[in-house]
Amino acid sequence: MQGVIEAALAKMHGRFVPLFAAGRTDAGVHARGQVANFYTDIRSIEASRFVPALNKLIPRSVRVLESVEAAFDFHSRFDARLRRYRYFIATGRRVDPFRLRYAHQLNRVPELSVLNRLASALLGERDFSALSSARDPSLSKKRLVLESSFRWEDGLLVYEIAANAFMLRMVRSIVGSLLEWEAVASGPELLAEALRTGDRGLAGATAPARGLFFWNAEYWPEPRKPGRGAYWSRLGERPDATDADEEGEEEAVEGAETASPALPDRPVEPGPVLAGGTGKARLVPGIGYIKE
Repeated sequence: MQGVIEAALAKMHGRFVPLFAAGRTDAGVHARGQVANFYTDIRSIEASRFVPALNKLIPRSVRVLESVEAAFDFHSRFDARLRRYRYFIATGRRVDPFRLRYAHQLNRVPELSVLNRLASALLGERDFSALSSARDPSLSKKRLVLESSFRWEDGLLVYEIAANAFMLRMVRSIVGSLLEWEAVASGPELLAEALRTGDRGLAGATAPARGLFFWNAEYWPEPRKPGRGAYWSRLGERPDATDADEEGEEEAVEGAETASPALPDRPVEPGPVLAGGTGKARLVPGIGYIKE
């Protein structure tokens, strides 16, 4: 999805424009409330007008719902206070087939109270090595979980979790493990032992991607690092930046905010002289000709 929107931004700007998202999901996972930011030098387009401009250029399976001007130092990833996911489960052997594209089917109906006792044990800051992929590159496996609960909603079992950050396949590993542990009397002991030892072998199977949604991200009132915009607006993401979604690795990713080399001027598409303008205009799909 990042590449799709970056391709549209490149068409609008005449050059590559990096997009910075609140988080990256596993392949096959959906997103309802993803947040992303980019830096533009097209001053003649109001912030809200990027919605129709981008939606004109991207597939219908991806939609930009809102665009606003953020503080110059705002960063969608590093300024997030929390990220929230929801996992949808259709229970029983007879399930509406139209739901199965966006929900995991469980052939039985689990006990909600047992699931919530297990889910509540994940709250707080702890090491989640046992509940993520062994291929996750994060230097630290500790995460702060702020919400973790199951509920019934419109006939579906919904798991909701919010944390400061997540690791590769972490939510899907949690869902698959909690569902397996709910079915056995020793579930609470297995959960406690997995968290204590970090042994992935004690956890359950990873739940399918189709039931998982990145639901939304919440942000601190102000950007947390003054001066950050000067770095990201000129340099974009470093080639060696990691995909780990962890606040604590911010310095390793951003590096020292030293002076960046000047970016090359973008090519300007020839266009008509606009009334009152001093030069040529450029055609932006979905917007029309704009002043440079």
